[in-house]
Amino acid sequence: MKAFMDKDFLLSTETAKTLFHDHAEHMPVLDYHCHIDPREIAEDRQFDNITQVWLGGDHYKWRQMRTNGVDERYITGDAPDREKFQKWAETLAKAIGNPLYHWSHLELQRYFGYTGTLNGDTAEEVWNLCNAKLHEKSMSVRNIIKQSNVKLICTTDDPVDSLEWHKMIAEDPTFDVQVLPAWRPDKAMNIEKPEYLDYLAQLAKVSGVDIKTFADLQEALKKRLAFFDSMGCKVSDHALEYVMYKPATDKEIEAIFAKRMAGGAVSHEEELQFKTAFMVFVGRQYHRLGWAMQLHYGTQRSVNELMFNKLGPDTGYDHIDTYSSSKEMSSFLNALNRTDELPKTIIYSLNPVDNAAIGTVLGCFQDSSAVAKIQQGSAWWFNDHKVGMTEQMTSLANLGLLANFIGMLTDSRSFLSYTRHEYFRRILCDLLGKWVENGEYPADMKTLGEIVENISFNNAVNYFGFDL
Repeated sequence: MKAFMDKDFLLSTETAKTLFHDHAEHMPVLDYHCHIDPREIAEDRQFDNITQVWLGGDHYKWRQMRTNGVDERYITGDAPDREKFQKWAETLAKAIGNPLYHWSHLELQRYFGYTGTLNGDTAEEVWNLCNAKLHEKSMSVRNIIKQSNVKLICTTDDPVDSLEWHKMIAEDPTFDVQVLPAWRPDKAMNIEKPEYLDYLAQLAKVSGVDIKTFADLQEALKKRLAFFDSMGCKVSDHALEYVMYKPATDKEIEAIFAKRMAGGAVSHEEELQFKTAFMVFVGRQYHRLGWAMQLHYGTQRSVNELMFNKLGPDTGYDHIDTYSSSKEMSSFLNALNRTDELPKTIIYSLNPVDNAAIGTVLGCFQDSSAVAKIQQGSAWWFNDHKVGMTEQMTSLANLGLLANFIGMLTDSRSFLSYTRHEYFRRILCDLLGKWVENGEYPADMKTLGEIVENISFNNAVNYFGFDL
């Protein structure tokens, strides 16, 4: 029987062990999509205790605690941090087969040197150990990033954001990790939302454009795009319930926008038409700027209305949407491609059933302007576990070129989540190792080593064009 999470954790063949330890293990981390707060990096935050690091904003853990019958007071409520940690420890012991069990113990090993197991009985020991360590200077936010071998981070930022913290970090000679913005214009697109007009007022103020028409909105966004570009931004991100493609004339779009600006409600059909026009516009801008476009879809958000009213969004009440959108996706990409304005694009669906469909859409729009110009994104959110990652990479290998894959991202709000890159790399090496030892690929260790190193880091650097 193998020891729990030893140095060969998840590595089931000798080839896998060689690929991980000789190639993947020490590669740097490029975190091209996350939700961490740049202010905490700028101010080099020091956390008071492990609950702040682990349970603050982590809806992965919140969902499991609720599943374990834990009262909300110990999850998002006002219970003492020590009691919240106890409830999490008791829940974690039951999480056999769940990636949270692996992630949590990888973090305990890598950042705190704890090689035991966390449960209700060991919670006090782990609480004291972690808190003592967190009070050391080596565990400030910047030092956590440095010891994680992170070279570049892309945060997620709204067009109205001042990017003041990014500027502060960039001008600080004592910290050499790049922290760049990523453009997330969902609020500018979501015309159906009650707060839409208030948001446009903010956008008008920061852009200096009086927004009365859709043409004005485009001009305001162009000004903010130029600002983000000047701050080193090279990637956008879009959170979509589904990919829509419902084209309309310029006149029709202006009429829809005017109706909303007058305080009226738009129909679902009008919403789809407007969002299609919006996405085609920004897609062309990304092509002009040389940015990559990320499309995240397949999510039904905040479905528990009672808890949404109490806690708001991003609190653990989202699920996979079964809507399949390969036809709309190809139509949208084609709308950009027909005028040769299709940017580099990364496609993520929360529904793993879409893996094969995405894999076939990719091949329709590849060209020589970039290696693997259209990418399938890493297994996302509910799929970033051993089975989900293995299925995503296997599908990509079957239908495309796995060796050109840009690999893992944290998509996290926690500064300890960089161990997810290690988790991913172990799964990658195990997958390749099994293929080699089953005679499905030659034991060409030079080529295999290059593939592993490239997927771990190099492909993403080259794809986004980061200066590292």
